Amino acid sequence: MKTSNQSGLTLLRVSLGIMWIAHALLKLLVFTLPGTAAYFDSIGLPGFLAYPVFAAEFIGGVALVVGLYARQVALMLVPVMGVAATVHLHNGWVHTSAGGGWEYPVFLIAASIALWLSGDGAWSIRRSGRFVPGV
Repeated sequence: MKTSNQSGLTLLRVSLGIMWIAHALLKLLVFTLPGTAAYFDSIGLPGFLAYPVFAAEFIGGVALVVGLYARQVALMLVPVMGVAATVHLHNGWVHTSAGGGWEYPVFLIAASIALWLSGDGAWSIRRSGRFVPGV
């Protein structure tokens, strides 16, 4: 693959990782994990899921930034944003709507799937290998 393509994938991978870390830190430092658990309860999700979601977002984000099995990590994080998109579905498309729309979670899903299909990019600690047959 061309160097420019590898650099583009690296930019995508690192940007996604930073976004996941930011989401995790928001839950930890602003909302707090107990507050996030209470929010999950209020929308019908089991509150205890706040803790594994935080861990997945933070650890997954770090793995993406450093390039540690990035394709697998990107794919494993898709269901987290899938739930977020579903929760925000009734608020409409635009994420700036009251309660937040589903545009942003769906974009992160698309970007994660693009990374999964395309590869780790340059400067990865541990390459994912051929996770997708033929790619």
